[in-house]
Amino acid sequence: MTQTSLNDSVAIVTGGSVGYGHGIARVLQDRGARVWITARGQDRLQATADESGLNAVAADVTAPEDWDRVVETVLDDAGRVDVLVNNAGAGINKAPLVELSDDDIASSIATNLTGAIYGCRRVAALMQEQGSGTIINISSICDQEAWPGWSVYGAAKAGLHAFSKHLYVEMRIHGVRVTCLTPSWGDTDFVAALGREPQAEDIRRRMTQPEELGEIVAEICELPPHLAMPTVVVLPLVQEIVPF
Repeated sequence: MTQTSLNDSVAIVTGGSVGYGHGIARVLQDRGARVWITARGQDRLQATADESGLNAVAADVTAPEDWDRVVETVLDDAGRVDVLVNNAGAGINKAPLVELSDDDIASSIATNLTGAIYGCRRVAALMQEQGSGTIINISSICDQEAWPGWSVYGAAKAGLHAFSKHLYVEMRIHGVRVTCLTPSWGDTDFVAALGREPQAEDIRRRMTQPEELGEIVAEICELPPHLAMPTVVVLPLVQEIVPF
């Protein structure tokens, strides 16, 4: 089986300073890719980049002009983009819909859906011209299952899943692959960012680790160029999911 090599490939990973994004970026780098990570927090982003030897561009995925700057920076240095991982996302505010503000709703949709679409629009055009490339949109199990307090976040991630499926159909004929990767419980700071207590250490060890998700991303990118995985779901056995 002829695999696609990541050696000297060029990758952009959003939300790359912590959690899944950092794990993904590190694995892609270990496989030989030149990786640019983005995040809004300049100091933490630069510290991560300096520690890991990654390239960094501070950017807010919800701002189209920031996406223009990210793509221009990468093209000026590397001349192409082979992999785009739209990982940036946020829970914003876990609460019943009636307790959310309009700003909460707008921010969740922008961060978890619209920002990825902005990035795809720009990078898909480059990949279409190249005749190759892989786009991976990181969703959430909330795009398929339902829990109280996650309605808007779940709607945004379900939108990302649907968008990815449509983009796959559009880009397939140009030799460009699109995957919606849907993880669930991960050993990241996602829950802590919402102000909630993290899971116990013995549980965290059995959650999906950032580097483990990174390995899955790398394997998707390294598939033979004529093969694609449009949807992938990753669940840790420690998590019980009981659908309605």
